[in-house]
Amino acid sequence: MHSNDHQALRGYCALAAAASIWGGMYVVSKYTLDFIPPFTLLWLRYVTAFATLYPLAARQQTAPLTKSDHRAFIAIGFVGYFVSVGLQFIGTRLSSAHNGAILTSASPAFILLFAWLMLGERLTPRKLSSVLLASIGVIIVVGWDAGTSGSRVLAGNLALIGAAVTWALLSVLARKFSASLSPLVITTGAVFWAALMTTPAMVIEWRFLPVSGLGNPLLWGAVLYLGVVSTAGAFYLWNKGMSLVEAGTGSVFFFLQPVVGALLGWLVLREHLSLSFFAGGGVILLAVLIVSYRRA
Repeated sequence: MHSNDHQALRGYCALAAAASIWGGMYVVSKYTLDFIPPFTLLWLRYVTAFATLYPLAARQQTAPLTKSDHRAFIAIGFVGYFVSVGLQFIGTRLSSAHNGAILTSASPAFILLFAWLMLGERLTPRKLSSVLLASIGVIIVVGWDAGTSGSRVLAGNLALIGAAVTWALLSVLARKFSASLSPLVITTGAVFWAALMTTPAMVIEWRFLPVSGLGNPLLWGAVLYLGVVSTAGAFYLWNKGMSLVEAGTGSVFFFLQPVVGALLGWLVLREHLSLSFFAGGGVILLAVLIVSYRRA
């Protein structure tokens, strides 16, 4: 196996692991959000993740960080970890875990677009047709479900699409900055800034949404899982994978997330999977097969 093939395989494994962890995260988030409101949960995630990552990153990064490094951390922290994940939590709270998983999986479509605009990656007919199909799949899920579930779910679904667009921008920024910084250092720096940015939103939120269930050990287990596994671990794996493969190719692995998320939502939370979910999900998976067929 050539070193390039070996590198790509490592990238694929890292991206697949991250996407699968996030698929499970929707189920844990849905449970936790019944007790802890979105931005408070986000803050707890980032503080836990930073405490986990910082000792590792400090050992790895011996050279002093430059101003442009800090600008990179702020950009990724704001766009990806504050705006995108904030919208994702709000959307999951208003909508459902399986909608959360499938709608944010529109990200690869936007990753292709941003990778073309910002990194100069080629837009092939195969990539474009897969993006178009995936987008149609997402519209099927949103449109049909909105007709039966009312404005609360529609607002949640729109927040989830916003999360998909901003996550795509984060993925391309991570690829861009990985030329000069390691994925571990990028993740740690961005999580630090995201924790700072989330603090005022959390304080404002307390006036409207109470925190409850703090005596529940299962709840703290869920918070630790979200902080250590799905934030510190999965963010690092995603940024690592994006540094090893083309952004447009790596983006396809994001589609593992809705499959894992929907199945776990059905198994654990007993969420009902409607016909529109399967129809839209089938179209999205077809789009994945088109873009990844030659790679396989």
